[in-house]
Amino acid sequence: MKKLIAIIAFVTVTLLSGHAIADDPAPKSSDYMPSLITATPLEGRMLAITIVRKTIGTIQRDSEVKQRVRTIYAEDPMMLMRAVELVSLEFKIIAEANNYWRK
Repeated sequence: MKKLIAIIAFVTVTLLSGHAIADDPAPKSSDYMPSLITATPLEGRMLAITIVRKTIGTIQRDSEVKQRVRTIYAEDPMMLMRAVELVSLEFKIIAEANNYWRK
């Protein structure tokens, strides 16, 4: 269970820190996933990251818990690999929905 919490915390912190959009003037809709269809693979990847972030945020809402487990995942490279797996699984679904961006 501790490893699962560590994975969740790691993904949340990693994704939030590297992909925050502070200067985006457009208000965000509460529906962060109106469709799996994206114009480019990069948009698909960013959607996969968003899906994982939102899933983790829904499961673990306590920011103090997220902060406490940072020391666990900071020392465990396998936690990073597990986070990558989560995003990869979501990206695979999005890529299939987009027919791998082939026309």
